[in-house]
Amino acid sequence: MSAMALSAALGLAGQPGLVQRDFGQVEATPVDHRVTLAQRLFTSQSVEREIARVQRLLTNQKLAAMFAKCFPNTLDTTVHFAIDGDGQPDTFVYTGDIHAMWLRDSGAQVWPYVRYAATDQALRQLIAGVINRQMRCIVLDPYANAFNLGPTGSEWSKDLTTMLPELHERKYEIDSLCYPLRLAYEYWRATSDASVFGDTWLAAIERILDVFTAQQQKHDRGPYRFQRTTAVGTDTRSNSGYGNPVRPVGLIASAFRPSDDATIFQFLIPSNFMAVTSLRKAATILTQVNLNQPLAQRCTALADEVEHALREHAVVHHPKYGDIYAYEVDGYGGQNLMDDANVPSLLAMPYLGDVPASDPVYQNTRRFVLSDDNPYFFHGSAGEGIGGPHVGKDMIWPMSIMMRAFTSNDDAEIAQCLRTLLATDAGTGYMHESFHKDDPANYTRRWFAWQNTLFGELIIKLIDDGRLNLLNSI
Repeated sequence: MSAMALSAALGLAGQPGLVQRDFGQVEATPVDHRVTLAQRLFTSQSVEREIARVQRLLTNQKLAAMFAKCFPNTLDTTVHFAIDGDGQPDTFVYTGDIHAMWLRDSGAQVWPYVRYAATDQALRQLIAGVINRQMRCIVLDPYANAFNLGPTGSEWSKDLTTMLPELHERKYEIDSLCYPLRLAYEYWRATSDASVFGDTWLAAIERILDVFTAQQQKHDRGPYRFQRTTAVGTDTRSNSGYGNPVRPVGLIASAFRPSDDATIFQFLIPSNFMAVTSLRKAATILTQVNLNQPLAQRCTALADEVEHALREHAVVHHPKYGDIYAYEVDGYGGQNLMDDANVPSLLAMPYLGDVPASDPVYQNTRRFVLSDDNPYFFHGSAGEGIGGPHVGKDMIWPMSIMMRAFTSNDDAEIAQCLRTLLATDAGTGYMHESFHKDDPANYTRRWFAWQNTLFGELIIKLIDDGRLNLLNSI
């Protein structure tokens, strides 16, 4: 079935909604206003109604304008929908100014729209297409983090790893396999649509389990190696591409962080927490939809094992903050005490549902990561927040400021986060990857859809939580 035929079948012909685009087309970088209706890759009536509703509620004109541009940015500029040869929806999602699809970013980019999919058939098809595409990518290579639309190769084709022409980059990260599970589970809960849980889904689960089990490194270092010829130390790995050694304790090794930077100690704690919850979500679907109890049991058993290992190895005693979660450990006693802005992070664990915000160890950890004792916490005249080695010293990621607000129950803290976000857009009306702590005009990535859509998600959550007066007091 063609995209036009699908549109007709859904009653969408001649209406905003599913749009067939030439995947070879490169969309222009968004300017400081929202792209015009004719330029938008996808228009959801449900999302448009939500934008109008929120704008009516907000009295701060800049906040209302930024919400209206940021919240739909993923739909406006990054989603490319088609129907594949089997008649299934297929959605390829740019990160923005990098025209490749990251498993993590694509899952996060469409996440805030899932709540509208139950009553918006076109949006439901679009998100189902993202899940279908993600599962095919995982089956192709579960160690890859970013994919091309087709076998076009990439600038990283000479990396010393098994690079297929369909891969944009092959940096193995735990979270790249978790975000698709998170999205699929929430999509199913919101829509009751089980169409995405066919043979490709089952094959992807098998691949994920194989990778996670191999990367517990109980018997050997596993099949994955990665090296890059580069002057950037965090873009490559030591020990002939295997990274620093770990002692097998039940945790899962991650070669890279959600920032795409190499881990120091491979047991990345926030990603292991995300693996536990993601495996449990997969087990629920396998049990209730696929009726595949053996595969569900494999997911549950691995989740139980990793959860037990986290209890044994994730918590360290800090002389100032008490018991806190380490960012990385190696099973030998090595501990990396820091946090990175990219999610999953220690700060963001309650946002992902991996640790309750009320957990005393999390609260101690939160105080630590939002202090000068975290080497990647920066504060200056423009604001304060967490960065990371990916962009470098003194560069704050708006994502960390948003995660601070998402995980706070303190109105004063939330209000300060919002003021900082509004004041550091450099006049563009959009979020960026990072900005300098003393100069918001010094920023990276003008077009980064994940952060834009996340900003919209935050505003809606605060309204849902009864904090409209707080928003209007900014």
